[in-house]
Amino acid sequence: MKKTLVAAGIIVALGVVWTAGAWYTGKQLEGRMAQMVSEANAQIKRNAPQANLELTTQDYQRGVFSSQFTVQVKNVAGSESPWLKQGQSVVLHEKVDHGPFPLAQLKSLNLIPAMASVHTTLVNNDVSKPLFDIAQGSSPFYADTRIGYGGDTQSDITLRPLNSDKNGEKVAFSGGEFRLKADKDGNAVSLDGEVESALIEAVNEYGQKVRLTFNNLKTEGATELSPFDERVGKQQMRLDKLAIAIENKELAVLEGMDLNAKSDVADDKKHINSQLDYTLGSAKIQGQEFGSGKLTLKVGQIDGNAWHQFSQQYNERTRALLAQPEVMQNPELYQQRATEAFLSAVPLLLKGDPVITIAPLSWKNAKGESTFNLSLFLRDPSTATTAPQTLSEEVDRSVKSLDSKLIIPMDMATELMTQVARIEGYQQGDAQKLASQQVKGFAAMGKMFHLTSVEDNNVTSTLQYANGQVTLNGEKMPLEQFIGLFGFMLPQPQPQPSAPSVTPFPQP
Repeated sequence: MKKTLVAAGIIVALGVVWTAGAWYTGKQLEGRMAQMVSEANAQIKRNAPQANLELTTQDYQRGVFSSQFTVQVKNVAGSESPWLKQGQSVVLHEKVDHGPFPLAQLKSLNLIPAMASVHTTLVNNDVSKPLFDIAQGSSPFYADTRIGYGGDTQSDITLRPLNSDKNGEKVAFSGGEFRLKADKDGNAVSLDGEVESALIEAVNEYGQKVRLTFNNLKTEGATELSPFDERVGKQQMRLDKLAIAIENKELAVLEGMDLNAKSDVADDKKHINSQLDYTLGSAKIQGQEFGSGKLTLKVGQIDGNAWHQFSQQYNERTRALLAQPEVMQNPELYQQRATEAFLSAVPLLLKGDPVITIAPLSWKNAKGESTFNLSLFLRDPSTATTAPQTLSEEVDRSVKSLDSKLIIPMDMATELMTQVARIEGYQQGDAQKLASQQVKGFAAMGKMFHLTSVEDNNVTSTLQYANGQVTLNGEKMPLEQFIGLFGFMLPQPQPQPSAPSVTPFPQP
């Protein structure tokens, strides 16, 4: 009997401690809510200032073991957002299980103490109703977030399957799983996830039914804030297959797409280096095999402080554009102004004398592989002490040197042009003859104007530049003479295209 009373006493004591702990952490969480929302808004302003969105919390109801409230996403007061109209909002419902052992966490047998576990769902309103409709009336996603006592968070996000077929438009989405982690300050962030498949059908501006599908999308990445208040890190993305069809006829199929990007702070703690690797395993156009490609692009010696200044200046000018209704209502004008804003800030990126390398850009088919390599060393034009008097002096203000090489195997080019001719409607024999004539004509014209040469059945071209001097295929000349070679290549006005057919090439 005494043992039973002792055990009961222990259970009661644990219950009291748990209840007190849950009550305390619930109250602590409520007190930190304003700080967490403020930090989230700071992240939005820093990483997506053009969104002009902010978060607010409403209807906080605290209990002993759980609480609930809503988060409202809306326009920043007095501003325009490309995502939401004035008066519109996206509302999230948050159900919070208090720590130290949140009930939702115990269900998954996770016994690690935590401040709270939060279950997030989307609220059905005028903005989100279309998503609820294609999610069969359910929230199109939900998230379960664990908040540690140190402030770190881990969110498991589930995208529900979506299905809709009406008015000639169709959506079929398999759903997906993602995991988002962040430290207490939001400085270190990682996101991993995958989506099995998706299909979208719609009618384009020419009245044609267009279908886009993709399979097996996977992503994995982690970033952190650098000393320059800009994000660096790694991002990997893979897509097994992307297909586009028009009027139920296959237009293009891309398979084996891999993207790997990384950026980090250099050893001197003053510069940022970045690299992008992209590969495409296979490309088919209207059933014709066009080959595979890859690209490795490196940008080094970007001045960290200059990169931050560039981001700030570009973001400020973008926000200014969003505040102009006459610009936002004209997509072409917006694109023009946004491009101008970007180009006006580009000189900031030349501080630190960056280096751009392409090694290689290549395309490969059954007959060979074409490659292009480039090394471009830039300099900061603001360091120049005198005004430029000639074209070469103007170029030398921003360019230290350039070195590039292009190699195109003629057999590979002939195979590529044969596939193009097949798409145009030529039979295999005629397509090969036409392709051979085209490639030989291209090689002869390039040689005539000293732009290319032919070595070992390869069309090649090399170009170097430094100090106002160009070396083209071993021939040295001033920059002005080199520019003169292209006088015959001035662009001509092109007629406006008509509605494309499924086979967008003329028939023989």
